[in-house]
Amino acid sequence: MSKRSGWDERLSVAAGGKGLVGHAGTVLLRRCADRTGLTRALSAVAPKGKGPGWWDRGAILVSVAVSIVLGATSMSDINLLAHQVGVFGGPPSDSTVRRTLDGLDAATLTRIAKARAKVRRRVWDLLAKRPGGFPWLCVAGKLLTGWVVIDLDATLITAHSDMQGAAATFKKGFGFHPLGAWCANTMESLAMLLRPGNAGSNTVADHVRVLGEALAQVPLHYRHKILIRVDGAGAPTNCWNTCNR
Repeated sequence: MSKRSGWDERLSVAAGGKGLVGHAGTVLLRRCADRTGLTRALSAVAPKGKGPGWWDRGAILVSVAVSIVLGATSMSDINLLAHQVGVFGGPPSDSTVRRTLDGLDAATLTRIAKARAKVRRRVWDLLAKRPGGFPWLCVAGKLLTGWVVIDLDATLITAHSDMQGAAATFKKGFGFHPLGAWCANTMESLAMLLRPGNAGSNTVADHVRVLGEALAQVPLHYRHKILIRVDGAGAPTNCWNTCNR
């Protein structure tokens, strides 16, 4: 199961009715991960295993990401990839996904972050070589050429059972309150901090941590001009940064 390279070289587009797969857009997503080197980079830093039934951990992590695009909300939803069984082969089991995620300790997550940043640098270089160049953002009617725009925001995710980390939220719900950072230029998720539902909306330490992890994902030669956008909950972070300059 660990030898999954070259699967996309056999694909073709045809008008016939044989060998079709559902949700074909995810095939392109998996192909992008493989061709940019992300799958291989994740495999290099994830825990290794032995035996004939061992799944490549990098391929599993990419498969989980693809299943989330299909709407997965739990590990058992990895079965959504059964739509692509004719392309990828059978998907990993939910127990295999669980073991993979359980094996990601702090040191491994740090290596994964570095691997993502390295692949992102290559992808951004490819974007800059397009006819239209790197996608600069237009803010208030002005094209911010040379500026990378990062948005920080938190969101509430409802939990329908007493899951690990679930707690009452400030909006009287129950679930989680993750804080994330996105690059508005490329619409990529740069960093995400998983938090319980009772995490504060304007916690300075959380904003600083997520921002630091997001900046580490931005290629070095794109860090000269960065615009950080936050809502009212990020106001304490602005004050903290101003006082510590």
